[in-house]
Amino acid sequence: MAHQTATTPDLLSYVREVSLREDDLLRELRETTADLPAGTAMQVMAEEGQLLALLVGLTDARAVLEIGTFTGYSTLCMARALPADGLLVSCDIDDRWPAVGVDFWKRAGVDSRIDLRIGDATETLDTLLAERGPGSFDLVFIDADKANYVHYYEASLALVRTGGLIVVDNTLFFGRVADPTAVDPDTAGVKALNRVLHQDSRVELSLLVMADGITLARKR
Repeated sequence: MAHQTATTPDLLSYVREVSLREDDLLRELRETTADLPAGTAMQVMAEEGQLLALLVGLTDARAVLEIGTFTGYSTLCMARALPADGLLVSCDIDDRWPAVGVDFWKRAGVDSRIDLRIGDATETLDTLLAERGPGSFDLVFIDADKANYVHYYEASLALVRTGGLIVVDNTLFFGRVADPTAVDPDTAGVKALNRVLHQDSRVELSLLVMADGITLARKR
């Protein structure tokens, strides 16, 4: 992209020095996660967690849906940004990794705002649509298995209100989206979503060249 600044280690270090506001609790959760198998690769960057919290505030969100919890770092960032009576529904296929974050949510005093749903996300999203109805969430964050990204996006579009925001993580997928020989299901899933988003007149769109690619889609 023309005039795109190359992100060197020194520049990234400078950005963190002047922008990142990660506190001790978040840092402890991030470091705990880093010790887990594939923990560093699967966890959102601290800067992305901070961005998610900012987006919750900018959208005046009271109801947030998260598809993919892992150890709950992003969950904690967004739950803290909600009002005291806000709700964050977070979905994961297994309770093994979310269990790591539960104690941190309690210590932050936001566990009462978090509704953790364990099970197949496709079924959970159908259940939420039946329970809450269409347009019942202000912001959706998608960071789960990539092969199902298009399905998660379509379900999220039904669940988010007009003017609400869908945030999708890993839309550059380690650079593999630009490799025509990368045809594994995860890469194919991300590529398919990116094509769908580019042609979708139902949303306003921006793909941020940050972390592993973060796409913002605002429902018209």
